[in-house]
Amino acid sequence: MSDSRYNPSASELEEITRANIGDKIYEKLQASTVAVAGLGGLGSVVAMSLLRAGLGNLIIVDFDKVEISNLNRQQYFADQIGMYKTDAMLENLRRINPYAKITAHTIKLDARSVEELFSDVDVVAECFDVATAKQMIVETVLSRMPNVGIVAASGVAGFGRSNVIETKKISSRFVLVGDLESEIGEGVGLYAARVGIGANHQANAIIEMLIEKKN
Repeated sequence: MSDSRYNPSASELEEITRANIGDKIYEKLQASTVAVAGLGGLGSVVAMSLLRAGLGNLIIVDFDKVEISNLNRQQYFADQIGMYKTDAMLENLRRINPYAKITAHTIKLDARSVEELFSDVDVVAECFDVATAKQMIVETVLSRMPNVGIVAASGVAGFGRSNVIETKKISSRFVLVGDLESEIGEGVGLYAARVGIGANHQANAIIEMLIEKKN
């Protein structure tokens, strides 16, 4: 059986993306930069959705490695276990668009590095698992980075109840996604379907924020 796979050129990918979303929106997204902080169940989906949408510049950040327990909800593969998530995600994103502008940082973020790495981005996607880290990045962006927006998530654990995951515009620079209640606990785990719903709420809110910001 012959191999029928085909690798499109950069111009072909650009042409089809323009056809799908229109020239005006394409130009706005190409001129935008988003940082995805955390590459777990939320961030790995957000990064892929933004890249597929036509984002021009993507920054991905994580310090962790892919574990077997990640495979039930995160966008990695069995043969990537043991890799740094930044390396594995970069590999997977390149399979979607080998010509995309992607920068990866394998570090654990704190307030100082958030400000240093993200000062020139348009929007930050907060995709952490730990509440204190979530609070840190939201407070840092809102208090120290007046030209940067942030889309955060809270409450995507469990299954079902899809319609209670909402996108709430807290301010012109801050959007919060989730049901604000669901946490991991006894009998309540993380499932790819519900986490993915939350992640794509985030990606959708980021795209909206970018389009509005570029007007």
